[in-house]
Amino acid sequence: MLRAAALLAAALLVASAAPPTVNDAVLAGAAAPATLAETGLFLDGGATRPNARVVPYGLATPLFSDHADKARFLYVPEGKTARYTGEGLLDIPVGSVLIKHFGFTRADGNLDLIETRLLVHQADGWKAWPYAWNADDSVATLKRAGARVAVIGHDGAGKSIPLDWQVPNVNQCKGCHATGNTLVPIGPKARNLNHDFEGENNLARLSRLGLVTGVPENAPRLPDWKDANESLERRARAYLDVNCGHCHKPDGPASNSGLFLTWETPSGPHIGIGKGPVAAGRGSGGRMVSIDPGHPDRSILTYRMESTEPGVMMPELGRTQPDEAGLALVRDWIAAMR
Repeated sequence: MLRAAALLAAALLVASAAPPTVNDAVLAGAAAPATLAETGLFLDGGATRPNARVVPYGLATPLFSDHADKARFLYVPEGKTARYTGEGLLDIPVGSVLIKHFGFTRADGNLDLIETRLLVHQADGWKAWPYAWNADDSVATLKRAGARVAVIGHDGAGKSIPLDWQVPNVNQCKGCHATGNTLVPIGPKARNLNHDFEGENNLARLSRLGLVTGVPENAPRLPDWKDANESLERRARAYLDVNCGHCHKPDGPASNSGLFLTWETPSGPHIGIGKGPVAAGRGSGGRMVSIDPGHPDRSILTYRMESTEPGVMMPELGRTQPDEAGLALVRDWIAAMR
């Protein structure tokens, strides 16, 4: 009797010490949970400690979002793996989740969170779930209809910037994450993951941890757009691929423009060189072609990148501030064209 009681007590102690698991049933459900914590993706309410098989990653060239800092994670359920199928998007299995925190780094080095966006791969496709954080970063609440948050951010030089931050609603997510009528991820293309992050190559780490299979030894890589050892053209094309190519592609939301800014697009009219707009309007700024070689001030591309006017600025979603560094890179690239 005493022995049985002791064994039961020991078993209960082991069970209580086991960390909670990711809630796969919640992630597979038709209704998004009311709070991020209900997913079990993180072990703490502030989402600083990822659960098992929730692995952080970084990108060689990230998307600009009003200078916000981001933390990215990939979750792949136990017994499943993502597959490398080429330099584009990984083949990520059903049940997986892509997680992205948005915020600004505080003086203590921690991220002051604004929102967390989840892309959840369910049986009938990818679903977008946006969560906004409360003032002390303890609870992130689902905002299906989106939200506006007054934020004091900062630019790359540390200058404070007041922002009217928009947490997108679930339909606005399709404005960038659409291929045809299908919601798809943007960032985790294999070429953009083929980059060192926290001391180890992303693809190598994900392979080592059993989350990705099939990665070749000499996989193609996208340049870091800030890497001065790369050519000006490769850096500018990488920047445009990540910031513009998800819309400006043959099957993207901006396909009718005929301007395709993906990494795969050959240099020439399709990337804007000597290409006139499909429709004249204020978006052209009175300029005649998307890229006028040698003349950034005569190029529609730079005009729209530097604008903050709704209906003119590009990208049209996800920013209210110009990316001065990215704009300078594209201007230098166009100026160097002959």
